[in-house]
Amino acid sequence: MADTTTAKTVEQPEKSIEELKEIATQVRRDIVRMVHAVNSGHPGGSLGITDLLVALYFKVMKHHPEPFDMDGKDQDLFFLSNGHTSATMYSCLARSGYFPVSELSTFRKLDSRLQGHPTTHEGLPGVRVASGSLGQGLSVACGAAQAKKLNGDKQRVFVLLGDGELEEGQNWEAAMYAAHHKIDNLIAIVDRNGQQIDGSTDEIGGLGDIGAKFKAFGWQVIEGDGNHFDALLPTLENCVAATGKARPIMFIMDTKMGFGVDFMMDGHKWHGVAPNDKQLAEALDQLKVGTDGDY
Repeated sequence: MADTTTAKTVEQPEKSIEELKEIATQVRRDIVRMVHAVNSGHPGGSLGITDLLVALYFKVMKHHPEPFDMDGKDQDLFFLSNGHTSATMYSCLARSGYFPVSELSTFRKLDSRLQGHPTTHEGLPGVRVASGSLGQGLSVACGAAQAKKLNGDKQRVFVLLGDGELEEGQNWEAAMYAAHHKIDNLIAIVDRNGQQIDGSTDEIGGLGDIGAKFKAFGWQVIEGDGNHFDALLPTLENCVAATGKARPIMFIMDTKMGFGVDFMMDGHKWHGVAPNDKQLAEALDQLKVGTDGDY
């Protein structure tokens, strides 16, 4: 019998900035509720990267949820290297059709497919690599992007890294590799929020000028705002336009940890702390959206 399965492609309709803001607010509601429910997780960075992932999954990337396969042929791929921000990815995957939104209620629970860091053995659609150990995602993205080039696949590979994660040396090996092999269908993004679990990145690791470092390695570097769609979307367009020119692309993205919930913004306190009942209510009061969308 012939296989009549067809892919359900997300065509990325022309959503307005206001529509993207509404989706981002809903995703932020998901994040604080998910983390609160199990008193465990990383809300600060997850809230900070929400606008980026909403932009990618609901506007920029060509991808299809059904049927999901690990190869992602003729699709744009996304890898989350800073895997502790998994709540954002899970919400965006669910709300773009990869699995039921109701499954968000299982976040970080025993036998759930939605573990604290994304893993692959549970078979969660949309997850193509485990990211429990930081510093490895850029290497994986290099391999996936190079495979696409070798296979004649014209689509791109996106990967998100934390700025504190750049203290892991493997990133710089991957940076050398990508530039040397002219992997120009690769768009890496660094979430430059200036914070990590023990303090600011300046205090802990002294990252210096990240953009200058990647330029020195041979990357095309683009810097911009990651928390406002009117600035973020044109920057992502510039990143896409820069592909195919013999250099990998690095988007240094400035965000605020905890963006969208005022008492979680700035500083590293909310890197890995769950809100209590009162704090959850306050956060949800700030994240106004039609609650029919809550899981």
